[in-house]
Amino acid sequence: MAAAAVTSVVLVLAWLAWPSAVPVDLASVSRGPMEVTVDEEARTRVHHIYTVSAPLTGTVLRPEREVGDPVVANETIVAVMKPTAPSFHDPRLHQELLSALAAADAAVVLAEAERRRIEAALSLSRSDFRRAQALAGQGFVARSTLDKAVAEVQTNEAALASASAELQVRHSERDSAAARVQNPVDSAATSSGPGCCVQVRAPVTGQVLKLIQESEAVVPAGTPLIDIGDPQDLEIVAELLSTDAVQVQPGQSVHIDGWGGAAVQGRVRRVEPAGFLKVSALGIEEQRVRTIIDFTDPVNLWRTLGHDYRVVVHVVTWRGASVQTVPIGALFRVNDKWAVFRDEGGRANTVEIVIAHRNNRVAEVISGLNAGDAVILHPSDRVSDGARVAARPSD
Repeated sequence: MAAAAVTSVVLVLAWLAWPSAVPVDLASVSRGPMEVTVDEEARTRVHHIYTVSAPLTGTVLRPEREVGDPVVANETIVAVMKPTAPSFHDPRLHQELLSALAAADAAVVLAEAERRRIEAALSLSRSDFRRAQALAGQGFVARSTLDKAVAEVQTNEAALASASAELQVRHSERDSAAARVQNPVDSAATSSGPGCCVQVRAPVTGQVLKLIQESEAVVPAGTPLIDIGDPQDLEIVAELLSTDAVQVQPGQSVHIDGWGGAAVQGRVRRVEPAGFLKVSALGIEEQRVRTIIDFTDPVNLWRTLGHDYRVVVHVVTWRGASVQTVPIGALFRVNDKWAVFRDEGGRANTVEIVIAHRNNRVAEVISGLNAGDAVILHPSDRVSDGARVAARPSD
């Protein structure tokens, strides 16, 4: 009886001391399609953006168009410009301009007097010519006298034409001097009539994408005013790390998601041959390469996307139709080789494997495992070779 009691106590103590099975998550090695992708955030942009600039220096008025408004090529007015007002004068400059205006007025008076003098001389020469002509017809004066009278008339006529032109020049100089004296307030009042302004029309049919100059302002010629484009003519620009860009080639398929709608498909059109330096949010300098991607799905599947929207692209660099794969979470390193814990009858067994392609979910298994094998996901430090394990109940 005592021996039986002792045996029972020993068995209870042994059971209590026996290590319990470690709960683990299991996954199966499977065979199926697999893709390796380069993943990156990207943005959409209109393929052809037309920036309308100020054709001349002047005051651009506040635009009547808003972002999203439709425009028609060569019809829709997208900007209106009027002349700028003259600058203010300091007292010294203003006095100089007034003196120049007075001198111009005096020059006009002088030119008018000279013109009247020549008109009088022309009238006299014409009278002399008529008398000489009458006397020459009667034979009382020589032919040379008549010729001198004709020459005198012609000379005075030429002088009168010259004096008339000189008077016009003096009037123009006077108007120019008067315009320089004009103050900004008077100029603004006279520059608002019909025909004072330049109307800039849309170069293409599309929609307003951006108002670069939203308020009335004085701008020099060439200042960008407004961006116009077709929102349905979209492309995607992805700035890939240069180490990823070397794996990307034109024509490769792209999965596009992360934009708020269902995933759509695209294709790489161009990988730019030059990279650029970009500093990440963590302050790390990275070499990036712009990759241009076109949509291949119909427009109605991504119609709600617009210019400069955020998307996530997955460029397919390799694809296999039937590949044996193991979850990435099961892999760990043993002596510079990849290994997994395989569940064999409730025991963890370390198995070295050879992998090839991998993505952020699974890796291609070349050797070491067979389809259907159960492997331990994310093994903790409690799991070791030969340790008892038990599958954790699924939720």
